[in-house]
Amino acid sequence: MKQEEAHVGALSTFDAGVMRIVQVGRWQVGILRGADDVVHAVLNICPHKGAPVCRGTVGGTMLPSAPGELIFANDGKVLKCPWHGYEFDIETGTSLFGITRGKLRKFPTEVRDGEVYVKI
Repeated sequence: MKQEEAHVGALSTFDAGVMRIVQVGRWQVGILRGADDVVHAVLNICPHKGAPVCRGTVGGTMLPSAPGELIFANDGKVLKCPWHGYEFDIETGTSLFGITRGKLRKFPTEVRDGEVYVKI
């Protein structure tokens, strides 16, 4: 199946670290602009139970650590599902800590002349 490219807006209209849901054809897609202006596009369906995952929070996570030690990492790179709290790496789409085998469906993005395009 051939991918189609869709214009979703100017890069300047996407706030860094804030997930924004856009309609691309028949799909709801979350667009996340990272602090480094890398843009991620994620299908708004959680692989666990079909929740609108892009309505969840974007932040970091607590890493496994020794008793009495708290290690926070990956700030701005973790999408947390609003229904069950499952966490996903926004860059790879994989579930953190192996909680679920499913992974987020991601779409390729490109920024050209300050405009964001998604390939569906």
